Amino acid sequence: MFSWMGKQAGGGERAGDPVQTVTGGLKQLYTRRLQPLEDYYRFQDFHSPALEEADFDNKPMVLLVGQYSTGKTTFIRYLLEQDFPGMRIGPEPTTDSFIAVMHGDAEGSTPGNALVVDPKKPFRKLSRFGNAFLNRFMCAQLPNEVLKSISIIDSPGILSGEKQRIRRGYDFCQVLQWFAERVDRIILLFDAHKLDISDEFSEAIKSFRGQDDKIRVVLNKADQVDTQQLMRVYGALMWSLGKVINTPEVLRVYIGSFWAQPLQNTENRKLFEVEAQDLFRDIQSLPQKAAVRKLNDLIKRARLAKVHAYIIGHLKKEMPSVFGKENKKKELISRLPEIYIQLQREHHISPGDFPEVKKMQEQLENYDFSKFHSLKPKLIEAVDNMLANKIAPLMSLISQEEINMPTQMVHGGAFDGTMTGPFDQGYGEGAREGADEEEWVITKDKPVYDEIFYTLSPINGKISGVNAKKEMVNSKLPNSVLGKIWKLADCDNDGMLDEEEFALAKHLIKIKLDGYELPSILPLHLVPPSHRKPLQVSE
Repeated sequence: MFSWMGKQAGGGERAGDPVQTVTGGLKQLYTRRLQPLEDYYRFQDFHSPALEEADFDNKPMVLLVGQYSTGKTTFIRYLLEQDFPGMRIGPEPTTDSFIAVMHGDAEGSTPGNALVVDPKKPFRKLSRFGNAFLNRFMCAQLPNEVLKSISIIDSPGILSGEKQRIRRGYDFCQVLQWFAERVDRIILLFDAHKLDISDEFSEAIKSFRGQDDKIRVVLNKADQVDTQQLMRVYGALMWSLGKVINTPEVLRVYIGSFWAQPLQNTENRKLFEVEAQDLFRDIQSLPQKAAVRKLNDLIKRARLAKVHAYIIGHLKKEMPSVFGKENKKKELISRLPEIYIQLQREHHISPGDFPEVKKMQEQLENYDFSKFHSLKPKLIEAVDNMLANKIAPLMSLISQEEINMPTQMVHGGAFDGTMTGPFDQGYGEGAREGADEEEWVITKDKPVYDEIFYTLSPINGKISGVNAKKEMVNSKLPNSVLGKIWKLADCDNDGMLDEEEFALAKHLIKIKLDGYELPSILPLHLVPPSHRKPLQVSE
């Protein structure tokens, strides 16, 4: 069923290599099914440049966006634990360029004009933004373990006011939109002391329309405020974002201080550690989800291309053959919202699949409608067939790979600092408390538990399930949780608890009440001493 995916697709895919097989399948779907539709209706001129070989083969990319001095470059330095070429850090607006931080065998940098002619890099289509942009674009390459799995895009710090937009010399939001369509994660950084969203930052966020699933928000430098101030800052940030990002879902906000310096305020240290681990896990999972993300982006692109074809075909159909072309063009542009509604009804298309009306009207001003192509059903059918019959097998192949292949994760840099040893999240806490101690961790509290045990009428050193329940329900935990605790504590499965098993049950209740998760299997260090099996010594 998947034989068409195993062929080499111009990029040297090896038959039988699972990752390359999926990549080859995506390339074939695009070049054979979708690209002919895009070319015929000039989709690339209106929306997004054609995809190239490197767009399918490149590693997952993370785009960092934020106002100046929110810690974007420092965040990259924190993840890599290494300086990179072109890095400048300071309280003033220091990063004035887009910097693609990528893996390389030797440390060095490549300027934008050279970068966009390199077929191995996914940046060739950025040449359309001209020299003003290319002079502010570079690739920093360095041998770093983190960059073997992902690439990171640092963006210029955003200032406020019209003056900043004019001074750039290129369309900043259009560049961000180009990156947003191709990256796997967009991280918006905010400073706990700079929550105002400037005009340009607001426009930048709006340029990510349709990419909401990729956006994550980081509230950086949160150690510079106390707990009460942090609650107010968080509320103000959510209010500000709500005015800019029109989505019913609440964006995930990670709170912390993402640099390798001592915390200025340590009262929220545990919160910062948990938030950092959550963010690290999200970034670490990107290589594993890369194929799904590329497939998802291809589907979104196909839906938009179909809608674009319907729009162009309708405009062509409405144009007169000889006289009054210019007046008809103006009329059609002004009636574009009505045309959208008409096409939605005719072709059963969701309103969310249509491009923004105002932007489309501005673009149409520059084209001669009489030169547009009429609707070609065969091209539409090819894309419909792709969406209906080719996506599901490819999705199944991706799912099979996830089962058969070892888990792909980002390693190195800051990601390794909290993965093992005593600074791993949760080390020595909850069910993991006492894991590296010789003495049973419950011993210190056992005298208190023993007093309760002997009030529950033990017979032959054990209490019945009925009597144990009377004490355990005092915790007010739900029966589903208490049932799990009972299973973990009844080590010999005799339906009763001795004094050590009862102490274990009380300890597990305390773990749950302290906000930690119960283990699915009882760890060896929590097994009561009298229930531990002696080690088998071979003679």
